[in-house]
Amino acid sequence: MIRSDIIKELASTIKDTLTICNIGLPSQEMHMIDDQPSNFYMLGTMGLASSIGLGLALAQKSKVLVIDGDGSVLTNLGTLPTIANNVADNYVLLIIDNGSYGSTGDQPTYAGKKTSLTAVAQACGCENVIECKAEDTVQVVKDALAGDKMTVIVSKCESGNIKVPVITMDPVVIRDRFMKTVAAQNA
Repeated sequence: MIRSDIIKELASTIKDTLTICNIGLPSQEMHMIDDQPSNFYMLGTMGLASSIGLGLALAQKSKVLVIDGDGSVLTNLGTLPTIANNVADNYVLLIIDNGSYGSTGDQPTYAGKKTSLTAVAQACGCENVIECKAEDTVQVVKDALAGDKMTVIVSKCESGNIKVPVITMDPVVIRDRFMKTVAAQNA
């Protein structure tokens, strides 16, 4: 399984869940597979999906899912200790670890070599860290969203990309419809 397979299988499970999606191909895949006003697509800030998602979770009560990649988490490694030290039990971080920088040409990341993001998250103090195979991701995410404990999930999958269109929706439209969804869920 590759990242887009995981997103495709996950789409019906996370429908209406406040979801922050990693920059580049993950956002484009999510947009193509199941565009929702509850999805916030990152369009220009590698490494910040997990941080934005944490801030959102801390500021309101609805569940927040972040779909991030190993390359982005490695780009902003400071996010894991920040998450560990600012616990939000409505926060689920899904790191789709394909061992590559998928959006820039599948160059290998260190997570595809010796570095274990599961071990890094645990060493940073994240208490509920689950590593799973790609095919188990949907059930692990379902369980995490049904629970009441901040969860970091590292889903190990194969590297690879599908052809997807660029998101043509204006960033202001993405932001505004997402903010309206957040407000409605917290009314």
